[in-house]
Amino acid sequence: MIKQDNAMRRERPPFRADHVGSLLRTAPLKDARLSHARGEITASQLREIEDREITAIIRQQESVGLKLATDGEFRRAWWHFDFLEHLDGVESYTTEHGIKFKGIETKAKNVRVVGKIDFPVDHPMLAHFHFLKAHTKVTPKLTIPSPSVLHFRGGRSAISPEVYPDLDLFFADLGAAYRKAVRAFAQAGCRYLQFDDTVWAYLCSAEQREQARARGDAPETLPAIYAQMINQAIDGRPSDMAITTHVCRGNFRSTWISEGGYEPVAEIMLAATHYDGYFLEYDTARAGGFEPLRFLPKGQKQVVLGLVTSKYGTLEDKDEIKRRIEEASAYVDISQLCVSPQCGFASTEEGNILAESEQWAKLAMIVELADEIWPP
Repeated sequence: MIKQDNAMRRERPPFRADHVGSLLRTAPLKDARLSHARGEITASQLREIEDREITAIIRQQESVGLKLATDGEFRRAWWHFDFLEHLDGVESYTTEHGIKFKGIETKAKNVRVVGKIDFPVDHPMLAHFHFLKAHTKVTPKLTIPSPSVLHFRGGRSAISPEVYPDLDLFFADLGAAYRKAVRAFAQAGCRYLQFDDTVWAYLCSAEQREQARARGDAPETLPAIYAQMINQAIDGRPSDMAITTHVCRGNFRSTWISEGGYEPVAEIMLAATHYDGYFLEYDTARAGGFEPLRFLPKGQKQVVLGLVTSKYGTLEDKDEIKRRIEEASAYVDISQLCVSPQCGFASTEEGNILAESEQWAKLAMIVELADEIWPP
C-alpha cells in the first residue's frame, strides 16, 4: 500500500489534486461566441457573458475542493493560437487543411513568424489573468503555450528567412520574449503559470519525428535547444512563483495525434529544464510506462500523473488509480507525485465528448483521491 503521511501535504503548486487548465465551454458561452461571430452581439456584450460564465466555473472549481482555479480558457478558441498570434512578429492565417488528429481534423488555421518576436505590454491574456485573480479565493492558475510550440508547429518553413536567416537568433528572441511574458504575468500577481507543450510528446513519436525531418528539421537536436530556450524564459522568476509544463499527445474532440513513451526525451525534459512540475499523460498505453520518471531529480520538482482521462466521461476506479500511483512510486518518491486529468477537457472551444457533470465528477474524485493518499 502507498504510505500515507501528513508531512506530504503540499501547499504550493502544483497541488496534490490539480488540473491542466481548460474546461468544457458552457452552453451560454458557446451561444454567445456564435452570436458574436455572426455580428449579432458586440465584443462588449460577449465579454459580459464570458465574465459571468468564468465566474461560475471559478466557483465550481472552488466548490469541489481544488486549491487552484483557471478561467477554463473560456476566452479562447484554441489553447495555443490565441496566445501566439498576439506576440509581436507572429500572424495567424488560414491553411489548406486543419491539424490532423486520429480520424478528424481541426479548423484550418496556423501561425507563422513574419517579424521580430517580442511580448507586447498589452497582450490580452494579461487582462484575462487580472480578471481571474480578482474573482477567485484560491490560487489563480494561468496556462499559455510553451515557446517550443511556435517553432515545432511549422518548423523552419513557418519562420521568415528574411527576418531570421539564422534560427539561433529566432530561438534567442523567442526565449527573451517569453522571459518578458513571465515577468509581466509575475508583476500582475501570477504565482502559478503553466507552459502547455505538445512538442516533448511529439518527439517521442517516430511518426512525428519523421514528419519533422521531412520538412527540414533535425528532431534529435531539438530537446536541448528547447530546454535552453525554456530555461532562458523561466529563470529569474520570483522565488514564490511556480512554473509547470503539461506534456500533451494531442487533444481535440476526444482524439489524439502522437504516441510513444517518454524515454527519448525524459532525461533532458525532467532533469535539464527548470520547471517546478511536469503534468504527464498516463491515461492510456500510448504514454508507455513509468520508468522514465527515474530521471526526475530526487527531492526536487513534482510530477503530476495524468491518470484520469479527460477524453471520456466514465469515472475511473479510485483503487486502480491508487495502484498506478504506487507503481509510479517505484521510480520517484511518493512525496514528489500529484494527480490530475491527463489533459484539459477542451483544448479547443469544441471540447471533448463528455458531459459537464462528468467533468466535475472527475475533478471532485481527484480531490477525494489526493486527500486519501496525502491526508490534509
